Amino acid sequence: MIGELIEKEEINVHEFLPADIKLSEEMLSKLSYAQRLGNEFKSKAYIAFNTKQGIKKVSTTVWSVTEKYLQLKNNVHVPINSIVDIDF
Repeated sequence: MIGELIEKEEINVHEFLPADIKLSEEMLSKLSYAQRLGNEFKSKAYIAFNTKQGIKKVSTTVWSVTEKYLQLKNNVHVPINSIVDIDF
């Protein structure tokens, strides 16, 4: 997986940019699975997302998925349209 690994607490200091990737059924499935891993098994996922500073990635637990955002612990949100990849 590409991107510089950062801490979850650093996410909000970056300015998000839309990814050049269309939201596919596969990505929607990965988002749903990441939420299930976080809620049922307390397992982390690697989330790569696009920022003005380049692609960043974070290892974190996904709490919820809304229409526009991934919600992480401590009220941290990542726009779904900025997500490049998810890995488990």
